[in-house]
Amino acid sequence: MADARTIAPADGKLGVLLVGLGAVSTTFVAGVEAVRRGRAKPVGSLSQMSTIRLGKRTEGRSPLISEFVPLAGLSDLVFGAWDPIPDDAYTSAKVGGVLNDADVEPIKGFLESVKPMPAVFDRAYVKRLQGSNVKTGANKRELADQLRADIRRFKEEHGCTRLVMIWCASTEVFIKPGPAHDSLAAFEAAMDQDDPAIAPSMLYAWASLKEGVPFANGAPNLTVDAPALRELAEQQGVPICGKDFKTGQTMMKTVISPMLKARMLGLSGWYSTNILGNRDGEVLDDPESFKTKEESKLGVLEDILQPSMYPDLYGEVYHKVRINYYPPRGDNKEGWDNIDIFGWLNYPMQIKIDFLCRDSILAAPLVLDLALFLDLAQRSDMNGVQEWLSFYFKSPMAAPGLAPEHDLFIQQTKLKNTLRWLMGEEQITHLGIEYYEHQPA
Repeated sequence: MADARTIAPADGKLGVLLVGLGAVSTTFVAGVEAVRRGRAKPVGSLSQMSTIRLGKRTEGRSPLISEFVPLAGLSDLVFGAWDPIPDDAYTSAKVGGVLNDADVEPIKGFLESVKPMPAVFDRAYVKRLQGSNVKTGANKRELADQLRADIRRFKEEHGCTRLVMIWCASTEVFIKPGPAHDSLAAFEAAMDQDDPAIAPSMLYAWASLKEGVPFANGAPNLTVDAPALRELAEQQGVPICGKDFKTGQTMMKTVISPMLKARMLGLSGWYSTNILGNRDGEVLDDPESFKTKEESKLGVLEDILQPSMYPDLYGEVYHKVRINYYPPRGDNKEGWDNIDIFGWLNYPMQIKIDFLCRDSILAAPLVLDLALFLDLAQRSDMNGVQEWLSFYFKSPMAAPGLAPEHDLFIQQTKLKNTLRWLMGEEQITHLGIEYYEHQPA
């Protein structure tokens, strides 16, 4: 046994502040309430459903993660949100159409109690949406200060001892990192000057970190991964992670591409296309928002396959990603992948994948896990980038100069080994040689 890290207890209520009260957030909130009432199981949530092996296989120690580490209980979660559309969580869930009436109507009163605060919103960054429930201010600093006031007010009114914030809103237009993002001083000066390089998502992140609240970015926006906000997170001693929830097609890529690399099979091309009809699909129908998502999706293969290390196998991969807005499908996204591979003596083969998934159903348990694990990190004095939470993201954050890890199963090992480390348990290496070594008499 190693020394366990000191972890503050999860006493009191944990406020989960959601940026965006659309399909993902309402599915998350409704799902947690259904679980709390015994109407459902938290399927898809590692923190609630997964076990973690401790010690040797022969010891038979595999508790649930929720019983192994001191996570906040679901009964202690309180929900708040911002959204430019004033619909409460019940109305938004009905409009989103993700959940059936049988799941929504029994908790109607609870969902109606979750009403969005006025949002910091600018159509210049999300061109396909509009709403009346928005803040006004002299400049971006003033808007961000209004968010800080919201955070403090929510914490007091709901009697929360701790908070976390998670971006579940739409994808913003593509923004390249620039001088305004290089340092905290430059960032705050740009806020004062209403610099267009400072997007609304960055204002939420800045406000969250200023208030000592952990922040996760569930969209591909340049947000908390900017150097200025990493600097602020470390200065404030607050954990951060992101970006872009890993749910459908990219999740499949982080499973299939490690298999190809593990077996040293070559890849000629990977064509991916999606159809979806929810609010996210409408937003991504704008080319500038799609560019942000495209960057997130395209980086996965190169990072996993390492073409510079394996040029014969992956040096000339043609990778194409398409997302098409198709309203009849709603939240039921479909992803098609055509994968052209080659093997021994360069003989070609193909893999075809048709993943008919439900976007928000896959994302909701990720929101739950991130809320609970970020709170755990905060209580464990783990500040700055939380690379161990890469498991949940398409474009995981890592230390400057360090390539992110995309392989889903390496990410899972990293996550569980971090939990073992926190609790003073030995790391699992899967070497296993001790089971076969000769034991002297």
